[in-house]
Amino acid sequence: MSPIAKLVSLVALIVTVAPSLLYFFGVLSLDAMKWIALAGTIAWFVSTPMWMGRKQTG
Repeated sequence: MSPIAKLVSLVALIVTVAPSLLYFFGVLSLDAMKWIALAGTIAWFVSTPMWMGRKQTG
């Protein structure tokens, strides 16, 4: 599951950053940018701990 979680995490990070650039260039409205960035942030915070956790010893 780690490769899938890494891919989802990367896509979520792109979805978090891209709306800001699109808003800067006038492609997105402010409200759309906020909602898309919020969705990307939530997805990133959910997916990243799945692969970036501590290694278990034992």
